[in-house]
Amino acid sequence: MQFKNPELLYALFLLVIPILIHLFQLRRFQKVEFTNVKFLKSVKLQTRKSSQLKKWLTLLTRMLLLACIIIAFAQPFIPNTDDFNDTQETVIYLDNSFSMQANGSNGSLLNEAIQDIITTLPEDEPLSLYTNNKTYRNTTVKAIRNELIQLDYSPTQLNYDAAYLKGKQLFTNQGAATQNLVLVSDFQQKETPLNFETDSTVQLKLVQPKSNLATNISIDSVFVSNTTSETLDLNVKLSNAAEPVDNVTISLFNNDVLLTKSAVTIDKTAETTFTIANNKAINGKLMIDDTGLQFDNTFYFNINSKPKIKVLTINETVDDSFLKRIYTEDEFDYKSFKLNTLNFNLIPEQNLIVLNELDVISNALKTALIAFKNDGGKLLIIPSNTIDINAYNQTLRDLNLNLIKRKNANEKRITSINYEHPLLTNAFYTKVTNFQYPKVDNSYRFDSNSNTVLAYEDGTPFLVGNTTSYAFSSALNKDNSNFKNSQLIIPVLYNMGLQSLKLSKLYYTIGQPNSIAIQTSIGQDDILTLNDKDNAVIPLQKTYSKSVVIETDDFPNSAGILNVKNKAQVLQNLSFNYSRAESNLKYYDLNALANTNIESRLATTINNIKSSTNINALWKWFAIFALAFLLIEMLLLKYLK
Repeated sequence: MQFKNPELLYALFLLVIPILIHLFQLRRFQKVEFTNVKFLKSVKLQTRKSSQLKKWLTLLTRMLLLACIIIAFAQPFIPNTDDFNDTQETVIYLDNSFSMQANGSNGSLLNEAIQDIITTLPEDEPLSLYTNNKTYRNTTVKAIRNELIQLDYSPTQLNYDAAYLKGKQLFTNQGAATQNLVLVSDFQQKETPLNFETDSTVQLKLVQPKSNLATNISIDSVFVSNTTSETLDLNVKLSNAAEPVDNVTISLFNNDVLLTKSAVTIDKTAETTFTIANNKAINGKLMIDDTGLQFDNTFYFNINSKPKIKVLTINETVDDSFLKRIYTEDEFDYKSFKLNTLNFNLIPEQNLIVLNELDVISNALKTALIAFKNDGGKLLIIPSNTIDINAYNQTLRDLNLNLIKRKNANEKRITSINYEHPLLTNAFYTKVTNFQYPKVDNSYRFDSNSNTVLAYEDGTPFLVGNTTSYAFSSALNKDNSNFKNSQLIIPVLYNMGLQSLKLSKLYYTIGQPNSIAIQTSIGQDDILTLNDKDNAVIPLQKTYSKSVVIETDDFPNSAGILNVKNKAQVLQNLSFNYSRAESNLKYYDLNALANTNIESRLATTINNIKSSTNINALWKWFAIFALAFLLIEMLLLKYLK
C-alpha cells in the first residue's frame, strides 16, 4: 500500500493525546456514607469494573476513529502494476491507406480508430502520432482533434517495417519511461512475411480492426488490344477479392459524357472490351458500381494523338529491309540514306538514328551524333565486318559505351537475355529459355561485360547499351549472322524505337516515379506546369530541342486527369490512378507473432495502457471505517452500563 500524501501520517502521533487523557484524568469518586456497608462495597466493586471496561473500549474506538481519519486524508492506494511509477510515453501509428476504407462495426476502420483516440485518450495527455503522410510529434489530442477528424486517405502506405522503425524514432528517450508503440492497421497481406525485430525497450502493441467487408471489385488496368484506321479496342481488366458477382456494370465516359456501358460476370478476374473511335483525343473515365472499397471504382485514362517516331538509318551499301519491316508507317516515320548522300541537317530532327554497318565513323558524323545524343536522341550502332576499330572506339567512348578490343573469327551462339535491362522492360511475358539460338560467324570483343542486353554462350556481350545508346558486337547481314531471322530481333529493335520517343501512356500510377516526354518546343525561359481544377504545380523537367521530359513522383496525390500547360496553352492531358495494391482483402494473422500485444479495438489498447497507471484508491474505505467507529463509540456511551 502506498500513500498520495504520506506526510500526513505524522499526525498519527496525535493518538497519544486520548491515551494521556485516559491515564491522567482528574475525575475522582466521592464517598457516600450508607448504613449497609456490606451491600455498598459490592456495588462499588461492580461499578468500578464496568466503568473501567467502558473507558477502555471508548478509548480504543476514539483512537481508531482518529487513525482512520488521518489515514483517509493521507489517501492510501494500491497500484495495479509493478511499473506504476514509470513514466508512460505513447506513440501511435494510424494507417490511413485506402484499405482502411473498409467498413467495421461503426463506420470505416479509419474513422473507428480516430474516434477511439478522441474519446479514450485524455485531451491534454502528451503523445506522438503519425500516419502514412503526416507526423504529429509531442502533441495532444486537443491540439490535433480537428486534423484527425478531417484526416484523408493516403495513396501511398509505409511498409510495416518502416512504420515500426519510424515509431521508435519518435520516442523522446526519457530514461526509465515505458515506451508504448501502437500500430493501428488492417495489416493487409504483402509480398513479404510480417515480422518485427525484438526490442526490449519498446512495448509493441498491434491493433487490427476487423472489417465486415465481404467483397471488393476493382478496375485493375486498361490497355489497347487492337487498332484499325477508324477504331481501337479498349480492354478493361477487373478483379474480385471474394465470391463471384453477377452483372457488374461498367460505364465509359469521355469527360463527363457517357459513351457506353457494359456488364460482366466476375469470379476472380474478368475482362470487357469497348470499341471507340481512333485518332480522336479522349479524356476517359471508367466507373463500376461496387459497395466495397471506393477508391478503386474509378479509373482514368487518356488517348492523345500520337506523333510518329522519327527513325533515320545511315547505311554503307548493305540492305536495310529488316529495319523497314520493324519500323512501319503506322507508328514510325522511317528514312534511310547512304552515308555519301546524307543531309546532316536531318539528324537533329530524328528520335532514333541507326548506323547500319559503316566501316568508318568520320569526325564530322561523330560530332553530329554526339550533339544529337546530348539533345535527347537515341543511337544504335551496327558494325560492319571491316570496321576501323580506332574510329569506332572514339565514338563509343563519347557515348559511354563499351570499347572494342579485337575481332573474333569463331562462330558464337546468342544464348543469354538480360531481362532486367531497361530496354527489355515488359518485352516478354515470361522468361524465354528454349528459343532457337541465333549465331554469328565473326564478331568483336568488347572490353567489359557491363550494360549487356544480349550475350553469347561464353558470357561476352552481343548487344550492349545504356539509356541513350546501343551497340552490337557483330554485323547483322545474312552472310555473317541469322539474327535477323530470330524471334529476338523484333522486341529488341522495336523497343529501341519506342523508347527513343517517350510518348505519354494511357495512364500513370500515383506514388511511382514517372518520366513523361511532351513533344513541344518551348522558349528558353518557359516552363511546363501540371494543372487540375484547383492547383498548378511545376514538375521537375528537362528541356530538349524537340521535347520536354517531365518527372512526377509526389505530385499528383489524387486520381484524375491533369492538363500539361505552357502558360495558357494546353499541350496534352495526363491521367493518374491510385495503385491497386490496396484492393485485396487478405490480411496477416497476427497471432503468429511473438512478444506482441494484439487487440481488435484501439480503445481497448489505450485503456490497457492507462490501467498500468491506474490505482485502487482506499481512502473511501478508511472514511467509512471512521464513521463506523464513531457510531460504535456513540453506542458504547449510550448502552454499555
